[in-house]
Order: sequence, then C-alpha cells, then structure tokens
Amino acid sequence: MKLLAKYYIIDDAKIGKDTIVRNFTQLYGCEIGDNCRIAAFVEIQRGVKIGNNCKVEAFVYIPTGVTIEDNVFIGPHVCFTNDKYPRAVGDWKIVPTVVKKGASIGAGAVILCGVTIGENAMVGAGSVVTKDVKANEMVYGNPAKVRKR
Repeated sequence: MKLLAKYYIIDDAKIGKDTIVRNFTQLYGCEIGDNCRIAAFVEIQRGVKIGNNCKVEAFVYIPTGVTIEDNVFIGPHVCFTNDKYPRAVGDWKIVPTVVKKGASIGAGAVILCGVTIGENAMVGAGSVVTKDVKANEMVYGNPAKVRKR
C-alpha cells in the first residue's frame, strides 16, 4: 500500500500491493485488492471486498454488504445502500450488492441494495439503479433503464 494521505482512518483493513489511498479516507474492516486507487473523502465499511485494479473516485460511500470485483471504476459521489427499509431505531437487514468485473459506474449514481451490476456493464452518471444490470448493458436515468445492450 502507498499511503498518500496525512489525514485518514484505517482500522483493521487489508490493503493490497501497489494500492494508493488518498487523504480523508475511512476504511473499516474491508479488503481492497492490488493496484487500486482510492481517492479522497471515501468511506469503505466493514466486510466490503474490492478486487484488483479498481478505481474509486472521491466522495464515494460503500457500506457493509457490497462486493466489487476486479477492474471496476466507481465515479465520484457514487452512493451504495445496504438496507431496503432503513430506520434510525430498531433492527435492520443488510442486503448484498455485487458489482461484477469490468463494470463502470458514473458520477453521482445511487445503487440501491440487492442488485447485481454485470460484467462490463456501464451505469450512467446520476442514475438510480433499482434493478439488476446484465453484462455489457448500458443503463442510465431515474430509475436506470437499459439504453444499450
């Protein structure tokens, strides 16, 4: 790991070889592969797994329950969720989300929990993904709809 940061929190995280972590990043109990780029102001929570050669841009939030495979691009301000019915008080249930190898997610997209984004799929900037995205599909909009197969 190459820590290019002065201000950060890294607690019980496994970070791979040649991965770069920038300033104001919070990594808790996650696993990040080799040769990744983690930009500033990113939070990656406990249990998250990120593969090799991934790029996570600034201001991204990745909560518990998300798995990101190899060669994935996550644009700035992308927000994943992990609970379909969130409440401030009471029980909550983590609903897993998977981003498959080679997928790209554009800036400002919101990824609702329980979806799978397929291999080499592309999610347009500002989209709200509410359903699975198949391999090689391009989706965008609110809600995100297939625009190209």
